[in-house]
Amino acid sequence: MKSLFLLLCLICATKRSQCDPDPDIGSFFSSLFGAPQDTPIRSFGNGFWNVRVPFQIKLLEIGTHMSLIQLSNGNFLVIDTVALNDQLERELNELTNNGTKIEAVLAVHPFHTLAYSAFHRLYPNVPYYGTPRHLRKLTEIKWAGQLDDKENKELLSKWAPDVELRIPAGAEYFDPQPEDTNHFVSIFVYHRNSKTLHVDDTLIYAEDPSWPVRLVFGVQAGSLKFHPSMADGGLYRTVEAPLQFRDWMKKLLDDWDFENLCTAHIGVKKGGAHDAVRELVNESEKLFEELSERNRNN
Repeated sequence: MKSLFLLLCLICATKRSQCDPDPDIGSFFSSLFGAPQDTPIRSFGNGFWNVRVPFQIKLLEIGTHMSLIQLSNGNFLVIDTVALNDQLERELNELTNNGTKIEAVLAVHPFHTLAYSAFHRLYPNVPYYGTPRHLRKLTEIKWAGQLDDKENKELLSKWAPDVELRIPAGAEYFDPQPEDTNHFVSIFVYHRNSKTLHVDDTLIYAEDPSWPVRLVFGVQAGSLKFHPSMADGGLYRTVEAPLQFRDWMKKLLDDWDFENLCTAHIGVKKGGAHDAVRELVNESEKLFEELSERNRNN
């Protein structure tokens, strides 16, 4: 856990990266890291595709992603966005009839904002929905709605039963602080037909970490963890918050029968994901109780 914590601290330490970019410097990072040269859309079957592209912090490859979901009406949802090279743009246009079948773009992590402006320039007529921070930061996009579980709760089930969205309990979603490190919360997106869960930083699955990541941080292939900020401000510093998040995760596991898991960093797990997440929650029971008790004493 310590090694993964160090890795994610490094990921978040570079201000104004994908984890915290501002529109006026997006072109800098696009030119520095570039759109990937070979990024075919990866099919999970049953109407779900995931795209993994390179993303580097301090020369360490940690990757990022975008998912495509085909709804029962034939249209598509785009979950997150990435920089598109010619090949990826061509494949996306083939799937979506040049974007005319994209029903909506959903921005589901407050600090993943880098690629939206360029994506919006390619597909300006699509409705965009985002977290409160997306709406505050990316003002050049005319957002169709804010995804939240308060005033706009109905949007979380707008595409049900094909797709369901949930926001973790016990954590700040509207304005996570401090912005440099608290990237814990992201909207969980479940596609029922493919039994696939899309989630950004809240869960981290190391499918095939690069050799520098393995060497420097000891991250092994196949490891699944919560984002390390969970134990350092990612959850509210109250007695109830760690237990609320634990119970939220257990309810999600009871309700969603997913088999596959797509995480932004560092990969995807095809098959066995539900058991792996349940094992993670069970193994973290002591940590949840310790965080609750620590908050009580503070």
